[in-house]
Amino acid sequence: MAIDISPRATDDGLRRKIIEISGQNFQQCYQCGTCSGSCPMADHITVMPRRIMALLQLGHRTALEEANTPWICASCHTCMVRCPRGIDITKLMEAIRLVRLRQNLDHINPRKLKPGEAADLPQIAMVSGFRKMTS
Repeated sequence: MAIDISPRATDDGLRRKIIEISGQNFQQCYQCGTCSGSCPMADHITVMPRRIMALLQLGHRTALEEANTPWICASCHTCMVRCPRGIDITKLMEAIRLVRLRQNLDHINPRKLKPGEAADLPQIAMVSGFRKMTS
């Protein structure tokens, strides 16, 4: 995926908002790739956590919104435990989700679930999924 690195593509407001929500300074990341190498969800995400960190540093809103990584993140904290800088990447993923949800654009629309699908899923999984993916 090509990334346009220009002043037009950067969003300083996004960077400030992510730092405010997460309390994490993602600018400390030096792109070692440990987070991506230890992510158990790596087979299911479109953009690796290391690249998410780079996109955050660039303030590239469009590329962050297109990535499914914040939505697929299992919040297992493996990346944080192994990060040499101690950055809690799971908090950053949650902040990215919150910024997106505050735009009132749901990642999942509960009304579009088929009745059979909803009946087969555990209720606790449904509730946690709706909390994570709807505004």
